[in-house]
Amino acid sequence: MNYPDIDPVAISLGPFQVHWYGLMYVIGFVGAWWLGRQRAHRFGLTHEDVGDLLFYLAIGVVAGGRLGYALFYGMGQWAADPLWVFRVWDGGMSFHGGLIGVLLAALWFARKKRMAFFSLTDFFAPMVPIGLGAGRIGNFINRELPGRVTEMPWGMPFPGMGPEPRHPTALYEAFLEGLVMFVILWWVSAQPRRRGLVSGLFLLLYGVFRFGVEFYRLPDAHIGYLAFGWFTMGMLLTLPMILFGILLIAWSRRQPLVGDKTMQ
Repeated sequence: MNYPDIDPVAISLGPFQVHWYGLMYVIGFVGAWWLGRQRAHRFGLTHEDVGDLLFYLAIGVVAGGRLGYALFYGMGQWAADPLWVFRVWDGGMSFHGGLIGVLLAALWFARKKRMAFFSLTDFFAPMVPIGLGAGRIGNFINRELPGRVTEMPWGMPFPGMGPEPRHPTALYEAFLEGLVMFVILWWVSAQPRRRGLVSGLFLLLYGVFRFGVEFYRLPDAHIGYLAFGWFTMGMLLTLPMILFGILLIAWSRRQPLVGDKTMQ
């Protein structure tokens, strides 16, 4: 298959440019805002609360994602060009850094609203895959996240990497971290469940999906494999998510069933 020739710039008006990568973040937040308003009453939240929460989470995901990428993957580039960390539209965001930023923002919001932290994370966890899926499509358009060489019929020659077909790993992640996770988490969150279950499932599912895709995705060239000729930085950062996801699911089994208005 041929790699689609899509201009990373979606709209260009003179010096003003709107990149597809940035638009994907907008799609993710707008989708989360709309879905959050549909189910806010079940958690004792108002439509205004949803808007405030997403504002704080947006700051957390952008600041945490960019700083996380700089710390985990791009210290050399950051040192050579200090202003590079602010050019988010050029790509380069770490999910794990973004997750830390989101959790800190959620902790602050939960304290402000005197709301149980895991009730809040259970509320917004099913909406996160919208942004994850859209963001991976943005990676694909930006020609990021090249995969390893493959003989599969859907392999694509990656721009600037020769004629060999490669796994379109950004699309794999868009499907697994976006569509599959959304369907599972949305369905579970619609049922009577125990507090923390949805949040634990999010961590576990993302961790397993990301760890699996890392076997087909090339590591960052300046980092390479950390061990065994296959263990990557992405795998290392994902292992704690899998562990905490399992622990949180186990903890949730001791919590009472919750349904509507889980502000307590």
